[in-house]
Amino acid sequence: MNRNNPIVIIEDDKDDQEIFTQAFKNLAYPNEIIFFSDGEAALKYLHKSTSVPFLILSDINMPKLDGFALKKILKEDAVLSQKSIPYLFFSTSLNQKAVKEAYNLCVQGFFVKEDRLDEIEKTLRAIMEYWKRCASPNNY
Repeated sequence: MNRNNPIVIIEDDKDDQEIFTQAFKNLAYPNEIIFFSDGEAALKYLHKSTSVPFLILSDINMPKLDGFALKKILKEDAVLSQKSIPYLFFSTSLNQKAVKEAYNLCVQGFFVKEDRLDEIEKTLRAIMEYWKRCASPNNY
């Protein structure tokens, strides 16, 4: 895992994309932010890309291929699972069933999309600092 590689954000809501863009700009991490509006487009990118994303932040409810279905594919795909890309959900769909399903798919985090920029920034800072310090199979 290259700590400066792109961050993939799978989010179909344009307003939420703008909030993430502003939050990452304010936090000033060097990572490129790459947005996809659905899981299908993100999956195509992950198959074609020669670089391994630093991490994936995914919404759950999206068109074509939702976040749960995408995570399941990544978990079961021999090539993509070897990349060990941290996969975290960022969703407004906070309920016990969704959280259980996410962790059954071996997600590395489930976070609530707050409606305030400063709260999103706090969460993103915690996520980034954790993963920048975390050892990973791709670190060596």
